[in-house]
Amino acid sequence: MTGIRSAVSLDAATLGAELGERATLVEFSTAFCQPCRATRRVLTEVAALVDGVAHIEIDAEERLDLVRALGVVRTPTVLVLDRAGRIVRRAFGQPRKADVIAALGQAV
Repeated sequence: MTGIRSAVSLDAATLGAELGERATLVEFSTAFCQPCRATRRVLTEVAALVDGVAHIEIDAEERLDLVRALGVVRTPTVLVLDRAGRIVRRAFGQPRKADVIAALGQAV
């Protein structure tokens, strides 16, 4: 996962779901993306494991406005948001569970 501090803040209205109390894992996926399914499993597990962390999955094809605004170029793309909705990490492809947990350390 690459470190990236962003001035952009995302909120529940923009994402269509409530942010986590401590951090949020945002996954951009598509219906036919095989790595997206595995990524969903990893992020769901991590969100269940770490208190105050939410996982939000966004269908990239349905939210092209957000995809373009955030520069998402492939799926899966995972954004780690801090409690204020600021992007603190970004990753492309299927992440490992340990990498997601480590990235959360920068958000909480």
